[in-house]
Amino acid sequence: YLGPWIQWEGRQAVLFDLPARKFYLFEWVFWPQDFFYLALLLMIMAYALFFFTTLAGRLWCGYACPQTVWTSIFMYLEQRFEGSRNQRMKLDKAPMSLEKFARKGMKHSSWLFVAFMTGMTFVGYFYPIRQLVPELATLSTGFWQAAWTVFFTLATYINAGWMREQVCKY
Repeated sequence: YLGPWIQWEGRQAVLFDLPARKFYLFEWVFWPQDFFYLALLLMIMAYALFFFTTLAGRLWCGYACPQTVWTSIFMYLEQRFEGSRNQRMKLDKAPMSLEKFARKGMKHSSWLFVAFMTGMTFVGYFYPIRQLVPELATLSTGFWQAAWTVFFTLATYINAGWMREQVCKY
């Protein structure tokens, strides 16, 4: 979540500026002809992930995987607004009331907020986030920025909210 917000020498520290064909990683600027180095860096990171996962067991899946992090956040919010598992089952069986509607509404609103922040942050890696946020707030952003933000918001909301048991078997 913090990557797009970090400023480095007057610009966003991590920005994959596709229209300008520049990839900014802190002090490094990768041009299309430097793709080999970027690919090499990504391969090293992938092999490091494989190595440390093999060495430390479920380190990735248990603590660092975004799906696990989202699932933990969504489960915390669910428990915060609807209670323990037994309380949630009781609430689900109860007839619709103002309290049930409010609890479910607060849970889904908080889920949508987290999902929106995730979608906006992901788009912020490809479009300057300090420009994206005010444009989204005033509904004046470009079509693709809005479309990708909505897509990743919905993907996060659906994956972490309902498909969590199907994605990660824990």
